[in-house]
Amino acid sequence: MDLVARTRRLDADVELLAFASGTADATGPSTTTGPSSTAGATGPSNTTGPSGSAGATGPSSTTGPSSTAGATGPSSAMAGGEGISDEQPAGLAAAGLAAAGVGVVFERGSTGFAGRGVAARVALDDVEATLAAIEVDDDVGRPGCGPVAFTALPFLPGAPAEAVVPAVLVAREADGTRWITTIGPSSGTPPHEPRHEDEHDHEHRHEDEHDHEHRHGDDHEHRHEHRHEHGTTPSSPGGTRTDRAGVGPSAFEVRASRPPSDWCDAVAAATAAIRSGRLDKVVLAREVLVQADAPLPVAAILEHLRAAYPGCFLFHVDGFLGASPELLVSRHGDVVRAQPMAGTAPRRGDPAADQRLAGRLLASATYRREHQVTIEVVHDTLLPFCSYLDYEAEPSVVALANVQHLATTVEGRLSSPPASVLELVRALHPTPAVCGRPRHAALALIAELEGLDRGRYAGAVGWVDAAGNGQFAVSIRCAEVEGAGARLWGGNGIVGDSDPTTELAETRSKLQAVLNAIVRP
Repeated sequence: MDLVARTRRLDADVELLAFASGTADATGPSTTTGPSSTAGATGPSNTTGPSGSAGATGPSSTTGPSSTAGATGPSSAMAGGEGISDEQPAGLAAAGLAAAGVGVVFERGSTGFAGRGVAARVALDDVEATLAAIEVDDDVGRPGCGPVAFTALPFLPGAPAEAVVPAVLVAREADGTRWITTIGPSSGTPPHEPRHEDEHDHEHRHEDEHDHEHRHGDDHEHRHEHRHEHGTTPSSPGGTRTDRAGVGPSAFEVRASRPPSDWCDAVAAATAAIRSGRLDKVVLAREVLVQADAPLPVAAILEHLRAAYPGCFLFHVDGFLGASPELLVSRHGDVVRAQPMAGTAPRRGDPAADQRLAGRLLASATYRREHQVTIEVVHDTLLPFCSYLDYEAEPSVVALANVQHLATTVEGRLSSPPASVLELVRALHPTPAVCGRPRHAALALIAELEGLDRGRYAGAVGWVDAAGNGQFAVSIRCAEVEGAGARLWGGNGIVGDSDPTTELAETRSKLQAVLNAIVRP
């Protein structure tokens, strides 16, 4: 069936997360109350819109498991696409897309994308051909208009990956421009219906990620179980956290998939391998498992992450969610940009203490060496695609709510014709920031020492349009959520003089970013 993507401007503001959650049309604010009411924080002033090379937005990938299960075909307004305006919106209810669940989310600060429904789901290798085959009727003319595909790539290079083209997508840029794209049948074809996904489809895609037996606990993380089973808070009696519908988990079990001492032994083994000359750096991750007594409220988790980390990339793709601080790569026309991060210090909540910790981070030979390795690999990987490329002489410190990172901006011009953002992602991923260096040696040591399936953790999440523009974040500070269960990860870059105890404490700081959003009163 021939499809057409119709993009029209929106005059009213768009609450992206509310739209993705099915609680608001593309014509007005959400009517929801609760945690989401404070989640409108804006990002840094240098953030541009979905099309900006310096920005950090773009549509996320596919819809969540339940968001497409109840979808029906678009309304006549959606299918026709003519005269889309505040007076005649492609409303969620009319489009049959207001089913429970959260769709696509990819935003940073005041800019980003949200989508619902599935116009197409394809293998990653077929994305360019799929987008090119969709007819475009675009009144806006910016990157991210027309059909857009979203994906969350696994960590392992070459592992199967899918991309999704949402049936309805809304976008908001930093300059206030807003638009909606609807995908329906071309003239003369039968009415299009977004494809349904049943529970079997969703479970089949993720069954290998959940085929684990977890026999060990981590006392540090395990404390959450007792605090939330027996504690109370004034806002939610009995420790029950509620979602939009007023129902949420009341008890949580939180445990690590391997004892912390075992992970510290793995770090010690990694430092020995590095000192022997086998490799320069490796990233080792820890996994934490959460089991609740009721389904986890994805929308509320995202709202909490948005409010707590307004400068990060907020994303949700098929139950995979997070708030990543790191831009892997963006491509806007011929402008390419990356911002690798490596080297982390905690934050104490006291400005003077945080400033001292930031100074130590900048002065640390260990962290500077780890960071420089990552910068050089990103620069050298992008250089063959570019006519010009450079990076900042000195790193800066990017402060988040719980940690602060060393970061360096890499920016340049792509040679003509410019490579697609997907080509750049394939070349860069996985970077030393999530894998190590040399790549093949690091992958081998991770397989030997880590003892877990990373799935989509430490992969790449983002969007690409039909012209090859797009933006991808590194999939860190994230969780895989399914029903009442979740898997979280935190990883550290290990070099020859890394201290296992210090590295363990750093993983706990990183894990708290998402753990605090999931396990809350």
